[in-house]
This record gives sequence, C-alpha cells and structure tokens, in this order.
Amino acid sequence: MNQLRLGYLYGVGAYLIWGFFPIYLKLLRPAGPVEILAHRILWSVAFVALLLAATRHAGFLRKLARRPRALAGIGLAAALIAVNWGTYIYGVNSDRVVETALGYFINPLVSVLFGVLVLRERLRRAQWAALGVGALAVAVLTVDYGRLPWLALTLAFSFAGYGLVKKQLALPATEGLFVESAVLALPALAYLGWLSARGDSTFGHVSAGHTALLVLAGAATAIPLLLFAGAANRLPLSTVGMLQYLAPILQLGCGVLIFHEPMPPARLAGFALVWLALVVFTADAL
Repeated sequence: MNQLRLGYLYGVGAYLIWGFFPIYLKLLRPAGPVEILAHRILWSVAFVALLLAATRHAGFLRKLARRPRALAGIGLAAALIAVNWGTYIYGVNSDRVVETALGYFINPLVSVLFGVLVLRERLRRAQWAALGVGALAVAVLTVDYGRLPWLALTLAFSFAGYGLVKKQLALPATEGLFVESAVLALPALAYLGWLSARGDSTFGHVSAGHTALLVLAGAATAIPLLLFAGAANRLPLSTVGMLQYLAPILQLGCGVLIFHEPMPPARLAGFALVWLALVVFTADAL
C-alpha cells in the first residue's frame, strides 16, 4: 500500500472515531463529566507510556526535561486540552451534542483568527468574508439559543489555542500526548481519590462493562490522535483540512438522528451560515 493511500486510511480512521465519540461518552454515564475527564487523563498516560516503552522512545523525555520553555508550553497545551475535553464531555452528557458539533465546525475559522491576531498573518478577501459569515452565524445562533453558544465557542477557542501551541512546540505526537497527560495526571488522581473517599466514585461500582469502558478511555483518546499524526505526515495540508469536517458532520448526525436533539429552523439557518463560511474558506485554501 502506498503512503498516500495509507494517509487517507489513517485520516478517515481518526475522524470516524472522533465523529462517533459521543456514543462512547454516553455509555460512560452515570459517571459525571469531571470523573470521566480524570479517567481519560490517567488511562491516556498509562496507554501512551506502554507505547513509548514498546517503541523505546523514552529518551526523548530526558531531552525535553532540559527545555524549560518547552515544558511551560506543554503545561499551557495541557490546560487547553483539559478545558476542551471537559467541555466536550459535559456537552455530550448534558444532551447538547449538536452544540458540540457546532464548536468543531467553527474551529477552523477561529484558527484563522488566531493566525491574524497571534502570528500576524495576512488574510485574503475570501478569508475575511468567511470570518464575517462565521460571525453572522454565531449571532443567528445566539438569537436562536437565547444566549451565546458558549459551549461551542469554548470548544472552538480551546482547540484552536491548543493547535496554535502545538504548532509552535513542534513535538512528536506520542511523546507530546504523554507529557501533556502526565502534567494533568496528579490533579486527576487527586480528584478521583477525593471522589472515592466521599463514596461518589462510579469506578468499579456500576458494572464490569462500565469499569472497562472507563479504562479504555485512554486508548480511545490516544488512538485517533496517533492516526491523525500519521495522516498529517502523509497527506497534503489541504486534504487534511477537508477531512476534518468529517468528525463534526458525524457528531451532528449523532445528535439529531440518534439522540433526537432539536434542530429548529433558526438553528439550521445558523449552521447553514457556518457551512457557507467553511465552503468559502476551503475553496480559497484549495
């Protein structure tokens, strides 16, 4: 199999997993969002540590320990991805899958905005037009929800910020994920210990299947990230950009078709404006 075809398989695999991830998170109830997040962090550390041991890449960590600025950047990336994961888990398990999908549709536009504000990149007219249509979409959805779609905006801004930090750090995928998860592991472990002491932990108290699903959250987190890294190394950036829309489309489908969340006409109009902005943005990028 040639590298291009392998890249497509990796990319589609990553986005399929992310697209159907709401179904997996629903299975983790009655665990609360913070408990799920803590298990996701801890088991990610364990899973990626095994990968590093198997591939003998642990030496990278010793080199990283001598780069304090990189460690500070990893701390910031860890905080941003924790906010993103926690918000997403909360959104799915509070029956707002449609709004979480909106966040990942908006994310590419926020990344463009960060490019202007942080990296001082210059935008072409089509890109400014896409941002303008995206802002109009947020205004329409604000009227529809009766509030800012804060959950979607938190997801979009936290993941775009995470991507910006990761771009500047330029760390290998497996090692970067391990260090980010390790930074969060101590507070996650402390929270789970506190939850267990109160008698509110669901781990080991619901069913064997539920416990196994919590443990597998680490692999479910790491595998699509590693597949994505494999795709990014083999495919043109424009192709990866097109593939990224697969995940929110599937998430939206889960919300509307599987979980039967409402999609009134005003909300559909807001989504249509977001899609128009993405069409303009993608056409310009191609």
